[in-house]
Amino acid sequence: MRGKTAIITGGGRGIGRATALALAEAGVNLALAVSRDLQSAERVAGEARERGVRAFARRTDVSRWEEVEALVQAAIDEFGSLDIMINNAGVTRDTLVLRMDEQAWDTVLDVNLKGVFHGTKAVLRPMLRQRSGRIVNVASVLGITGNPGQANYCAAKAGILGFTRATAKEVASRGITVNAIAPGYIETQMTAELPPAATEELMRRIPLGRQGKPEEVAGAILFLCSEAAAYITGQTLVIDGGLTA
Repeated sequence: MRGKTAIITGGGRGIGRATALALAEAGVNLALAVSRDLQSAERVAGEARERGVRAFARRTDVSRWEEVEALVQAAIDEFGSLDIMINNAGVTRDTLVLRMDEQAWDTVLDVNLKGVFHGTKAVLRPMLRQRSGRIVNVASVLGITGNPGQANYCAAKAGILGFTRATAKEVASRGITVNAIAPGYIETQMTAELPPAATEELMRRIPLGRQGKPEEVAGAILFLCSEAAAYITGQTLVIDGGLTA
């Protein structure tokens, strides 16, 4: 994969950071996008450069088309081509539906689902011209199982699964693959904030008996971006320790 180029949204921490470093180890140049904490993405870009690739970070609100379009153009201007898009940016605004206001609903859908639409649409034209490309959308097992208090998040992640299948069929004839991953409970800042009782209950439900690591999710993304996955498209790879088995 050396010499290829990738954009990763939400590239400053957690799964985004682990994916960036996995791709950098494989020789992929990186454009990292974050909505707020640009400093964290710049640190990851620095770690990537230490692995011998080119990398930059850029503040981008994926819910805004103009900003995503500018991000893609910046990556093409910097690297000359674009081969991989990882739609990873996401937010939560958890509460029960009865208490959920429209802002909490709209914010989560705009970032988590519309952001995937924007990222995918923005990279399709250059990928179609070169007749190749890899798009990986980060969904969640909660888009399959649902979860009380997260109806907005679950709806967005379920939407990603349908969007992935439809888009894969639209662009397959041009050599572009579109797949999704559905992580379970992964060791991230979000899960670190769970109360001990909730964590204990989760461990009881996961057959492997532990949370996943961001690097384990990144390994699956790396596979879907590689030539080894050239005949895989429109699929969802669940990475959850057997939780939904």
